[in-house]
Amino acid sequence: MPQLIVLPHIELCPQGAAIEAASGTTICDTLLANGIEIEHACEKSCACTTCHVIVREGFESLPAADDKEDDLLDKAWGLEPNSRLSCQALIQDQDLVIEIPKYSINMVKEGH
Repeated sequence: MPQLIVLPHIELCPQGAAIEAASGTTICDTLLANGIEIEHACEKSCACTTCHVIVREGFESLPAADDKEDDLLDKAWGLEPNSRLSCQALIQDQDLVIEIPKYSINMVKEGH
């Protein structure tokens, strides 16, 4: 079973975490099931960027992002070449190391 290693995030996961992850589940669902309350304003429907993560290790093991995800990622705060929307990125059989960005653009919370 692959591990999802979460780098420390000052609010959501101050100590970081190493989580056993089931292949075929999303990064977002795995985080939420393990008490890491990553934002997901669109309820995981690929309609916002609040669940944006940066995959520091294992990026190549993830299925490619579709056009809709790629278009949304262009709007994410702190976008990097190895960024993904955690609600769309399906964990495979390889360990992943992820970073949750310090900020997210939450248009619902910010009243946009």
